[in-house]
Amino acid sequence: MKILLIKHLNILYKTGLFVLSVLGCSLLVSCEDVLKEEPKSVAVETFFNTAAEIETAVNAIYSPLRSSNYSVYEATLECQSDFTNGRGSWAPLHNFQGLDDANITRVAGLWNAFYLSIRNANLVIKNAPNGKAISKADVDKYVTEAKFLRAFNYFQLVRNWAGVPLRTEANMDIADLKKSNSEEVYNLILSDLREAEAGLPDNPAVAGRPSKWSAKTMLADVYLTQGKFAEARDKAGEVMQSNKFALVSTPTKSDFQLKVWGPELVSTSEEIFYLKYARQLNQGNYMLWVSNHPDTKLFSFGGAYVLYLDVTSNYYKSWNAGDLRKALWDKINFGLGANTVVSSKFIDQLAVSQNGAGNDDPVYGYSDVLLTYAEASSRAGNGPTAAGLEALNMVHRRAFGKSPATPSDIDFKLTDYNAETFLDLVLTERSYEFQLEGKRWLDLKRTGKAKEAVLAATGKTIADKHFLWPLPVSEMNYNKSLDPAKDQNPGY
Repeated sequence: MKILLIKHLNILYKTGLFVLSVLGCSLLVSCEDVLKEEPKSVAVETFFNTAAEIETAVNAIYSPLRSSNYSVYEATLECQSDFTNGRGSWAPLHNFQGLDDANITRVAGLWNAFYLSIRNANLVIKNAPNGKAISKADVDKYVTEAKFLRAFNYFQLVRNWAGVPLRTEANMDIADLKKSNSEEVYNLILSDLREAEAGLPDNPAVAGRPSKWSAKTMLADVYLTQGKFAEARDKAGEVMQSNKFALVSTPTKSDFQLKVWGPELVSTSEEIFYLKYARQLNQGNYMLWVSNHPDTKLFSFGGAYVLYLDVTSNYYKSWNAGDLRKALWDKINFGLGANTVVSSKFIDQLAVSQNGAGNDDPVYGYSDVLLTYAEASSRAGNGPTAAGLEALNMVHRRAFGKSPATPSDIDFKLTDYNAETFLDLVLTERSYEFQLEGKRWLDLKRTGKAKEAVLAATGKTIADKHFLWPLPVSEMNYNKSLDPAKDQNPGY
């Protein structure tokens, strides 16, 4: 059975005193061997003393992400891409005219989840070094994990909201905090990730905890987003040169579904940083309910089929039929005609609830590293390189059921591309590879191609206000250091 981080810890606030309410079951146990534990409350001053206590607090950093929030986040981003349509309350996102009330409320919930995760990370960073019965090695291990996760949260915030209040262990008790600019947010992200890179283990003791390779991979992603292409290339190259990761071979569609993202998997050779889930009530991956349609019978609790493609679109028609990733979209007529397709990337017919599927969320896998290297090496040198092309071809071969490391007849050729056309090729490959992972819209924004791509795909012009999400009303009202006239994102 899968080994998971399943201990939950809620942060309560009582007259300025932080109380840890330790709820649930034992830490890092199998699905069958859950220890029952009576709820108990302890003050911060007496809690952060042992390795077990601090590990419990670290697990609390994951909780706001591992609930339905991160799946909702990814779906919200997917609905803003050029090719993926949103259904129901997500549909207005595909109009590209800014967020309506329903989606403003939705992203406010995501803001709260990211900041709760940050708050829990700050508690560890601040209190773990003062523990009275814990080794320095354990303190360093947990603090660097907390910093990795704090950086992860701020990376989501800065890309979607730009400047945000920068809450750290040094100011976490201050309610009124001005908005930092994007550069300041990125400076903290890079500082945290460099510490994580130096301090995280080479091989984590448990699948689901980050390693130094997770930190290097996210550093490469951050550098790519910032346009620091040589740095992104080099960090991705370090992960590749480690020879610790490899793409799983997928001769068939079902191999993708079961051997890459399957609900029974504990880990794979390509996993770098995944959010871990289990077939337990409230412990599973919510994306299956978001993406599936009941008619596929691939998920035992139906589905909301929030996302869909149109087979008559240029995107779908230009997608090579031999690509197994295209086969992960099934024709389902749910009222929009016979040309609609919904995703069957994630399947679990034995899930126990809407949020009880066993599939992990592949936040960073080896294909991320390869495609980051392909793009960054070309953009750093103003043209594709042989090594970058090979990294791209490895992902491409696997998608056609071929051995990733063996040259094949479907390989792209270096002489066919220049810097501009190679970037387009990589971005298209990323759109195929990272379905349901919320990366396409962020790719279009960071490369400056969003307006061009959306216009070509949909005939719609993106309103400038659509590029950023609004700061929540609750934050504007609660944080007296924010000026609604100056600090709210344009258009809201």
